[in-house]
Amino acid sequence: MEAERAEMLARHGARVRAIRWFGGVGQRPAPHEVPIETFAEEVELLRRDADRVAIVGTSFGAEAALVTASLHPIDVTVAVAPSSVVWAGNSEGTWSSHWTHRGAPLPFVPFAPSWVSSTDPPEYRALYESSVDRDASAAAAAAIRSEDIDGVVMLIAGGDDRVWPSTRFARELAERRTAKGLETTTITHPGAGHRLLLPGESVVTAGVTMARGGSPSADAKLGALAWPKIAKALQLRA
Repeated sequence: MEAERAEMLARHGARVRAIRWFGGVGQRPAPHEVPIETFAEEVELLRRDADRVAIVGTSFGAEAALVTASLHPIDVTVAVAPSSVVWAGNSEGTWSSHWTHRGAPLPFVPFAPSWVSSTDPPEYRALYESSVDRDASAAAAAAIRSEDIDGVVMLIAGGDDRVWPSTRFARELAERRTAKGLETTTITHPGAGHRLLLPGESVVTAGVTMARGGSPSADAKLGALAWPKIAKALQLRA
């Protein structure tokens, strides 16, 4: 979670731990075989002093949040620009899963090897779509078991996401839960992109150069739709 978002949630009454999960001292250098226990341990630290614990993440962080919640008890899971599967990460030329659990890499979807970006800045949505669609068995093995998540699940996605098809992924996550009789809150806006802009947040311009879709206006409209439901789920002062 971005520091600004963590500070905003704290101002509204949450006790927040915004963690760095790769690239730090003693951590994996990239999103590559990151132990899910990294997140589970933070959840348990919060649970010592709180009766309800939530996990919030965006993009790869949403992937981590969903996987963590499928394996450990969490009261509220908020996934922004989520993925419905585990993806591959690269470190020093080696491809493997983004995540490990109990020391073993989780099944992941490998990337289509022949894909080449045709846009500048690169738009990766087609890469993720072609990769998940080309091998149904790999996608099934790598599917995040959202039906195993306890508590409230909130999925927030922009219809103009150019990084990956987050509205499709949100639908797939919700469908797995619906099949087990579980409710899911899904919030979308057709013009929003990969980045959510909650009320009071500033537009983020840093990060890896890529097309993310949306616009500050549309991303803020999605944020305005999502914020009351986030605040209610987290029992914050709105």
